[in-house]
Amino acid sequence: MPNNAAAEKRMRQEQKRRSFNRSTKSIVKTEITKARQAITTPAINAEQAADAVRAAISELDKAAKKGVIHKNNAARRKSRLMKQLNAK
Repeated sequence: MPNNAAAEKRMRQEQKRRSFNRSTKSIVKTEITKARQAITTPAINAEQAADAVRAAISELDKAAKKGVIHKNNAARRKSRLMKQLNAK
């Protein structure tokens, strides 16, 4: 437990930031999962898979811009998604 006012404030700020980061990471994970499923599902054509990958890349860029994930982490994930898409 915090012992002074500054520690209490820091705890409140951390809770806000943690909830924001969690929701952003959850959105990113969902979009990546959708993109991977679109790539691996044979019933979905290449154009729809490309749209799903584009949406995932957009979310990765937003998360990196906000500082939720590191920019190199976002770049690595985008690279892997594009590699999977191009292998289809």
